[in-house]
Amino acid sequence: MEKVCVALGGNAILKYMDRGTAEEQLENVRRTAKYLVRMIKDGYKIIITHGNGPQVGDLLVRNARCSDILPPMPLDVLGAESQGMIGYMIQQAMWNELRRVGLSTPIVTLVTQVVVDKNDPAFGNPEKFVGPFYTVYEAERLREDRGWVLRDDAGRGFRRVVPSPKPKFIVEIDTIKRLYNEGAVVIASGGGGIPVFEREDGSLQGVEAVIDKDFTGERLATSIGADTFLILTDIEGVAINFRKPNQKFLKEMSIVQAREYLEQGQFERGSMKPKIEAAVKFITEGGKRVIVSSLESGEKALKNKAGTLIHI
Repeated sequence: MEKVCVALGGNAILKYMDRGTAEEQLENVRRTAKYLVRMIKDGYKIIITHGNGPQVGDLLVRNARCSDILPPMPLDVLGAESQGMIGYMIQQAMWNELRRVGLSTPIVTLVTQVVVDKNDPAFGNPEKFVGPFYTVYEAERLREDRGWVLRDDAGRGFRRVVPSPKPKFIVEIDTIKRLYNEGAVVIASGGGGIPVFEREDGSLQGVEAVIDKDFTGERLATSIGADTFLILTDIEGVAINFRKPNQKFLKEMSIVQAREYLEQGQFERGSMKPKIEAAVKFITEGGKRVIVSSLESGEKALKNKAGTLIHI
């Protein structure tokens, strides 16, 4: 049975122009569950990870709006909140869809911590925009009161920037593997995982940062020995010269070609670039293939009939 790590993009949970209500997100997740259950019916052994950017963004807005009433929660705690919320939605939708088609596959969400290096260069150069926009005056006050780093975001206002360190390892990976190997569908490492430091005595401490979900997805896929890392996004596959007159979608590429395209700057930071970097790492460390596809075409993509195949 082929092992597949499925990485869900934000559109699987919250679509562009959605208001972000619970009802909207649940409906999107129910639709997503139908595609995922089809993969299970086709004989694939899946594990699921997902993004959480819009949800954490909403929580940060609530922090800002309610700070005079309730104490704001730090970013690692918000990551945990969003993991639980999104995991609940996927878990329930999958449970219902599995039973609808006559399957009794167990499914579980695991709130997941991911260790990062205290000396990661990202901590000296925070670049990941998070949360709402602020005026110049508000930004200055937040710098003084909370010690935040805020920068202008494309002339639209000031936003907080936080470090985005690389993941070292997933704390709960042994539990994840045990559940997965015993037949459960596991939802893990949501939003890149909750970033934590490991102290000298082995204890853990949360840190205000955001780990890229694609890099943690690769760690999850590699750690469970997945054959395929399936990255589902809102476009049909990987394109070079993206959004230019000579745009070209690729049916496949080797990791040698992928490295060349990365060097040429073909892929956007914060969008396709981390996906391709994660793909190269996954295959370099023993994975068989990476597929980048739209959610709707994911089932076909596993049969090499859609999306972009990345291989050795």
